[in-house]
Amino acid sequence: MADLEGNADAKKFHPDVPAVRFTHAIRGAANLDWGMQNRLARILDPETGRTVMLAFDHGYFQGPTSGLERVDLGIAPLAGQADALMCTRGALRTSIPPATRAGLVLRASGGPSVLKELSDEYTAMAMADAVRINADAVAVQVFVGGEHESRSIRNLTTLIDEGYAAGIPVLGVTAVGKELVRDARYLGLATRIIAELGAQLVKTYYCEDGFEDVVAGCPVPVIMAGGKKLPELEALTMASRAVRAGAAGVDMGRNIFQSADPGAMMTAVRAVVHDDLDPVDAYELFREATSASVLA
Repeated sequence: MADLEGNADAKKFHPDVPAVRFTHAIRGAANLDWGMQNRLARILDPETGRTVMLAFDHGYFQGPTSGLERVDLGIAPLAGQADALMCTRGALRTSIPPATRAGLVLRASGGPSVLKELSDEYTAMAMADAVRINADAVAVQVFVGGEHESRSIRNLTTLIDEGYAAGIPVLGVTAVGKELVRDARYLGLATRIIAELGAQLVKTYYCEDGFEDVVAGCPVPVIMAGGKKLPELEALTMASRAVRAGAAGVDMGRNIFQSADPGAMMTAVRAVVHDDLDPVDAYELFREATSASVLA
């Protein structure tokens, strides 16, 4: 037991000082359990409420996409630059070092390949495995307006219930099929539905007109999806516009791992998201870092 001798006599309770209220910039999280807030703070910077998430979960329905042929060689070296990783449990266990410090968001829905109807998904992992892996969140596709909309909603709410029990947040991903338009009206509908049903995070696409309304209408952090591969300056411009419209950061995959220099692109994206660097200046940062790596 502790030594009872030699304790200081003067105890300082500071009765004139109100209890400290600990706050953070993570939207909509103030009333969540401590464990869930702690996990969210490993995904989003608690000072800014922003994140640079590196997505490489594409293989769960696309197979070995260009840039993801060898996750251990192409992605693992980038993990230290990411605030969070978004991946499957298979890729994580086989190809990412357990000492990785980035937040972990695990893909938890799946089913069809790119050869079939993509909305025909089910939950694809148990929350108990997310706990075992020490995940900070799980991600589920939600096909609002899709053929299997109701089932994807059921997938979402099932994981949300299990997430509350385990203290693990759920990231709802707005999945847009070929027949749906990526405009503010649709994205506002989808993101609001996902948040209303209890997801603690929402991932959605950027739209030129009205994206600030999409973000304002969603009571939890909205993370911009990177989408298809764009020229680096265009990708940086899209990310900048998204965060300036209120997005809580970006979840980029192809625009990073299919870049001419993924490490340099990570540096540029971080500068845009966390430092509000102008995209033209961030692109120059990318070019300088690319030149340095080529010369090395």
